[in-house]
Amino acid sequence: MAFAPLKRAPRVLVLGTVLGQPQGGVRRHNAELLPRAARPLAEGGGSLAVLCGREAPACDLPGVELLPGSAPARPVVLRAALEARECTRALRAAESDGRPFDLVHTAHLPPPDCQLPLTLLVHDLRGLDARVASMPRRLAARTAYARAKRAAALWMVVSAAVGREVASLLGVPEQRIHLVGNGGDHFAPLPRSARSDAPILVVGHIERRKNLEVLLRALALDQSLPRLVVHGAAKDDEDQRLRALAESLGVAARIEWRGIVAESDLPVLYAQAGVVCVPSFVEGFSLVALEAQLAEAPLCAADIPALAEIAPRASRFAPDDAAGCARALRAELRRDPAESREARQIAAERTWDACARRLVDGWALAAAGARA
Repeated sequence: MAFAPLKRAPRVLVLGTVLGQPQGGVRRHNAELLPRAARPLAEGGGSLAVLCGREAPACDLPGVELLPGSAPARPVVLRAALEARECTRALRAAESDGRPFDLVHTAHLPPPDCQLPLTLLVHDLRGLDARVASMPRRLAARTAYARAKRAAALWMVVSAAVGREVASLLGVPEQRIHLVGNGGDHFAPLPRSARSDAPILVVGHIERRKNLEVLLRALALDQSLPRLVVHGAAKDDEDQRLRALAESLGVAARIEWRGIVAESDLPVLYAQAGVVCVPSFVEGFSLVALEAQLAEAPLCAADIPALAEIAPRASRFAPDDAAGCARALRAELRRDPAESREARQIAAERTWDACARRLVDGWALAAAGARA
């Protein structure tokens, strides 16, 4: 597709209704990218504004205009209705002020009918995966993605793996898929300080797609593995299910459930971990895998496309293979530190500045394409 260049940078309205959510990869993505993207937009005569939801963004966004809104993050039906109405109001107000927006950007579904080019950022397609999503949720996701396919001028993705899934599962043409990625230079690692009894470390929400069950079963198969330390907030009743499973497998005494971890504590956790494990069924990127490599921590991960892309040198195992998980953990516990240093060098190439440039380039393409 050929695009005609704009004479200035685009004016972008980001739908930020869900930016009040707790810490995690999505919040980190926006906290790092939006301020970085705002600078080149402003320098080129454009602008970046975020339409907030009922909960204010949970991160600082310097250089970004914050527009008040009242839409809640949940339930989705109410959010979509109020967000669409407030988006229309914000677009009309900007036009009345003589500074109309050129496009709307969102990272959640369903997209509004905004009468402007729309860019959609996709972190993963978990809503379509039968292992982690119920049938009603999968049907709702299919409907939402079909609507997005009609509405979105450009699909932004956080990894090439997600881009391939968007193309194969949703039928989006490759020329409408644009890789943005994630960076890791927000993370300041500490020197390795793991003791001989250092634990297996898991960081992230405790939810079905994170597949902690395979780790519990690996502990049961290999009694000599270190203890497991889990940091993360529980979603739904997954923590209760896993605790019951741990009791039935006889491994409950070897697991520590630590709850939510402050981001400032992560460098110490990675430095002291014997091995970091990311056993997920579904990931679009995994900042945990990236941060672990930057910390030179041994890393094993489920053998899924996104994790293979982000952590190509990690020991991998099939997500449903507990014996394979135990073997991967053992391999990483014996890893040569020189290999971890090489993995860090590869991970360090992923920077937020580069991602922000790709994000702005995508917006410019979408805005220009509307005028081609």
